[in-house]
Amino acid sequence: MIWLGIETSNSPLSVAIVKDGQTLVEIVQNNKLTHSVTTMPVIEELLAKANLKPNDIDAIAVSEGPGSYTGIRIGVTIAKTLAWTLNKPLVGVSSLKVIASNANLFNGLVCSLFDARRQNAYVGVYKGIELEPILKDNHCSMNDLLAQLKEYDEPVMFVGQDVSNFKALIVGELGERAVFAPTSLHLPRASKLIEIAIKESNTSVEDVHTFVPTYHRLAQAEAEWIKGQKKE
Repeated sequence: MIWLGIETSNSPLSVAIVKDGQTLVEIVQNNKLTHSVTTMPVIEELLAKANLKPNDIDAIAVSEGPGSYTGIRIGVTIAKTLAWTLNKPLVGVSSLKVIASNANLFNGLVCSLFDARRQNAYVGVYKGIELEPILKDNHCSMNDLLAQLKEYDEPVMFVGQDVSNFKALIVGELGERAVFAPTSLHLPRASKLIEIAIKESNTSVEDVHTFVPTYHRLAQAEAEWIKGQKKE
């Protein structure tokens, strides 16, 4: 079975093609180019390198969020368009779980996070090779997250590009229990996205139209609109 994976949930871009569990080609780039401009050319490049045509793809996996609203929308829109056009199943995977999968061999808890500003973050906490969810993906303050992690008598590995934004706070609260993944593990890999999708999917084509991103927070404009409506 041949899978196409698309990961655009934050500034890095990763696209991969996996056949029968083996990665044929993969690109991971972190040059902050606009996903709307780069994603389709990268997909076309990988198909050419793998000597495949679009119809050769059997299923598509996409990072469904949370993360950048724009990045998520671009990836999901491209994935849905391809899935609908090619009549292929589409599987969404948590972008936090994709990052956490880089550190799933760690003997302890794995906390992946994205900075959501104002000392808040999108976070997910997992454990073990199968990434058992310990704390479900959510949007919360870092203080609340660290208070919850203190209740677990285990080391915690933090992974993700934005971890450095909170390093001093994390160390101050967790001390030696806090472990920080090497920078090589901070970027998402579409091959990992596909690996998770294979385990979680039933490869149905029925839900392509109804598939939507998972933001875990309202966009600022939407939140302001709702606030304004309440005042009226």
